Amino acid sequence: MHHFFAEPAQITGDVVCLTGSDVNHIRNVLRMEAGARFTLSDGQSSRLYTCRITSVEKEKIWAAIESVSEEGTELPSRIWLFQGLPKSDKMDWIVQKAVELGVYGIVPVMTKRTVVRLDAKKEKARCARWNAIAEGAAKQSGRMLVPQVKEPVSFAQALQMAQDMQIRLIPYELAGGMEKTRRIFSQIAPGQSVAVFIGPEGGFEEEEVCRAEEAGFVRVTLGKRILRTETAGLSALAMLGYVLEQ
Repeated sequence: MHHFFAEPAQITGDVVCLTGSDVNHIRNVLRMEAGARFTLSDGQSSRLYTCRITSVEKEKIWAAIESVSEEGTELPSRIWLFQGLPKSDKMDWIVQKAVELGVYGIVPVMTKRTVVRLDAKKEKARCARWNAIAEGAAKQSGRMLVPQVKEPVSFAQALQMAQDMQIRLIPYELAGGMEKTRRIFSQIAPGQSVAVFIGPEGGFEEEEVCRAEEAGFVRVTLGKRILRTETAGLSALAMLGYVLEQ
């Protein structure tokens, strides 16, 4: 069943009115007609609405809400992925898969070994693209909200952004001891916020890892193998999801 998002103001009683790009997608791409069903999230709660289309107009889709579930599909902890900005279009793939794995938000980070340098114009365009990818992935995977992808920040700014997060992790290839990782992951309680810092191609410099530790981050390992930047964050998210999902 196809999944969409709507603002709370678009939901009135047992009626929902979809507008914007979803209208074209429903009418001309999916070719859904009156009687077709879909699920809907308001992006702010754990409510999942099952709806039936009652009217397809040029700029609006009207639907009746048939049932509401409070089951939800979100992880019990809010996980932020601070991703060292990679080359090429790797970030597109990272955003898509991280959203599927349950990430709450993504922050691209410019580190010392980051090769990509974006000017203001390219930065805004890339950020808009990443957020569009996040929205598509959230719909495909049945998320209750659309994770936000922030504009790229410096390493120092990223550390500052993570200061209010309760659990701060920095996977690092020179960290050892998977038992430590298991213990830390298993102690994360529902409701806690988690920051995961991932380096770009080439990883973090030792000085950056030390700065992160001074800011309250804990070095962890994701295993004995060295992972690519586009694999490391997703591996961490998968491990956290396994531990947190009930």
